Amino acid sequence: MIAAAPLEVWFLTGSQGLYGEDTLIQVADQSRRISESLDPGLPVTLVWKPVLTGADAIRRVMLDANADDACIGVIAWMHTFSPAKMWIAGLDALRKPLLHLHTQANVGLPWATIDMDFMNLNQAAHGDREFGYIQSRLGVARKTVAGHVSDPSVVAGVAGWARAAIGRAELAVLKLARFGDNMRDVAVTEGDKVEAQLRFGVSVNTYGVNDLVEQVDATADAEVADLVKEYEDTYRVAPELRVGGERHESLRYAARIELGLRGFLEAGGFRAFTTNFEDLGGLRQLPGLAVQRLMADGYGFGGEGDWKTSTLLRTLKSMAAGLPGGTSFMEDYTYHLEPGRELILGAHMLEVCPSIAAATPSVEIHPLGIGGREDPVRMVFDAAPGPAVVVGMADLGDRFRLVANEIDTVAPPEPLPRLPVARAVWRPRPDLRTSTECWLTAGGPHHTVYSSALGAEELADFAEMTGTELDLIGADTTTRSFTRELRWNQAYHRLAQGL
Repeated sequence: MIAAAPLEVWFLTGSQGLYGEDTLIQVADQSRRISESLDPGLPVTLVWKPVLTGADAIRRVMLDANADDACIGVIAWMHTFSPAKMWIAGLDALRKPLLHLHTQANVGLPWATIDMDFMNLNQAAHGDREFGYIQSRLGVARKTVAGHVSDPSVVAGVAGWARAAIGRAELAVLKLARFGDNMRDVAVTEGDKVEAQLRFGVSVNTYGVNDLVEQVDATADAEVADLVKEYEDTYRVAPELRVGGERHESLRYAARIELGLRGFLEAGGFRAFTTNFEDLGGLRQLPGLAVQRLMADGYGFGGEGDWKTSTLLRTLKSMAAGLPGGTSFMEDYTYHLEPGRELILGAHMLEVCPSIAAATPSVEIHPLGIGGREDPVRMVFDAAPGPAVVVGMADLGDRFRLVANEIDTVAPPEPLPRLPVARAVWRPRPDLRTSTECWLTAGGPHHTVYSSALGAEELADFAEMTGTELDLIGADTTTRSFTRELRWNQAYHRLAQGL
C-alpha cells in the first residue's frame, strides 16, 4: 500500500480563569481522560493540547494547527463556560476542519452529592451552547457530535469526520498523472483543472504515453519474472498464462506494464493516474491487470482520461484505509429491468479494483474489441455482496458537484460465463427508477467510485470540509424531493460564491 505520513487531530478544551487554578487543574485532567478515551477509536493520532483560557492562546494554537502539515483538523470541547468572544480571532484564523464535540466528563449525574462546585466544573451543556453560537455567528463550517465518548456511536461520528479530514488532507497535496488526454468528444470527463487545484489542491498534469512506454520497455527481465511468480502465487491464473502456457508472454508483458507504470508514478510522487484506450502509443496491451493491482495498493484511477474520478478514488481510498470492504473505479454499464427485481450491472472494460472482490480473482486473457492492441490480461471476479455507495463528481462550470447513491450489492442472479471482466451487481436505493431519474436529473457522471467501506456520513463530512455540493440518493429519496433539493443547492452555492 501507499505509505501514509503520520497524521494528527488536535484536541482543544475551552475554559476560563474565573474558576481558579484548582478547577482548571481538574478541567485539564478530565479533558485529558476524554481525549485518551477517544483516541483508540480514531484512524489518526489524537493530540491533547493544554486547556485554553484566553484569546491570544486560542489564536496561536489555531495558527499552529494551520502551519503543521501533520495536523489535519481540530476537535473543540467547552468543558466549562468559555466566553465565546475569546474564540473569534482563533476561529476566524483556522483553516483546518473543525469538529465540535459536545460531551462531558461524567456519564450520569451524582444526584445525592451534586453541589455548586460540581455544577461549576461540569457545565459543558452551558459552555458548548456559547461556543455553538459563535461558530454560527462567524459562519464556521464544522461538524457537531453530541454524547458521551463511551457511546460507540459518538466515537463512530468523530471517526467518520476524521476520515473525511484525511481525504481533504490527501486531496490538498495530490499529484495526478494523465497518460494522454480525454476520450474524444466525451463531455462529462472534461473539467477545469485550474479550478480543481484552487478549490481542492490537486495538481493534474498530462504526460505523453510514450514517456510511460520508455519505462515499460526498460524494465528488467528478472523483475518481470519475480512479479509473474507473485501473480501465480496470489491469484487463480489461467493455465495458458502460466509459465509454459501458450499465452505466457502476454502475462509477462502485463507485468512489464505494471512495473513500468508503478516506477513512473513512484518517481514522480503521483498517487493517481488516468489512461485512455484511444491513446496507447507504443503499449502493446491496454493496461488492465496493472491498473487493477495499483488501485488495490491505494492509487486513484480513471479511464478515458477521467481525472476527476481518479482524484475522487484516491481521496476515498485514503479515507477508507484500514476499514473492511473495498473501494474501486466503477461504471453503471447496463440494467436488468424485470419488474420488481431491477438491478444494475456495473463494470468497466478491465479496470475494477480487486479490493471489492468476493473471492480470489482469476487472471485471464480475452479479446477486448476496443483499443486496437493485443488481447489484454485482466482480473475477473464478482463484487462481494453487502451495502455500498457509488459517488461521482461532475464539473458544472461554476462549481463541482458530488452525486451519490446508496446501494445494496448482490450476487449475480445467474452465472456470467461469457463476461470476462470484473463486475458488481447492485440494487440501488430506493429503487432503480427513482435512483436513475435522480442521477440523470443531477447530471451525475457515468464513471463513479464504488465503496463498500465508506458511507453517506463520511461523504457528507468530506463535502462540508471542501465546500462541495453533495446530492445523496437514498432509501427515502423521491424524484420530486430530490429535484427540489437540487434547486435549493443551486441557489445556495451560487449565493455562497458571491459572499
